[in-house]
Amino acid sequence: MSRSLLRSVLELRAPLARLPSASNIPKPRALSTTTTMMQNIDLAASPSQSKIPPTAPTNPTPSTPPNPQKPAPTAPSEVAAKASLSQLFPLLRAQPRHYITAHIHGRPYLVTEGDQIRLPFKMPGVLPGDVLRLDKASVLGSRDYTLKGSPWIDSQLFECRATVTGTESEPLRIKIKTKRRNRRSQRVTSKHKYTILRISELKLLEPSL
Repeated sequence: MSRSLLRSVLELRAPLARLPSASNIPKPRALSTTTTMMQNIDLAASPSQSKIPPTAPTNPTPSTPPNPQKPAPTAPSEVAAKASLSQLFPLLRAQPRHYITAHIHGRPYLVTEGDQIRLPFKMPGVLPGDVLRLDKASVLGSRDYTLKGSPWIDSQLFECRATVTGTESEPLRIKIKTKRRNRRSQRVTSKHKYTILRISELKLLEPSL
């Protein structure tokens, strides 16, 4: 037992193996970003770098002139239209009870002589007894023939006159307007007025060809 203790004491007193000093350990080489950046700057500023000449446009303008546009399709000749009008319009005039689709403020009205029109508005600047000539019409016809305009019929082919007979007013209308989450209610009244016309004259004129 004493021998084992003595041996352990001797091992502890023995000098430890010297570790290599820090000066003898090779140091790892650090990467220097400053030198790399300086080298890149020197390469960019070196006069030996060749400059790229400007390139010419890839799509040069064509020297040949563009193709001429095709002419639009021609409409029917006026001579043929006048010829058909001169042949068929007298037949239209010979028949009785003509009708016309007159346009008043952009609204079409299909009427004959003696009809009464109630316009959906009050026409400004007219008084009862005034005579108005309606010169815009899209259709003019009789029992067997119809003349259509594109878009209007020549005003020299017909004469349509309307007499202002007066104005009408509708009964008083009352409407109660309410809003959500609001206890107050609004009372709105309306009473519109309308102009009344009577077609006093409708005749077809001879075309001046």
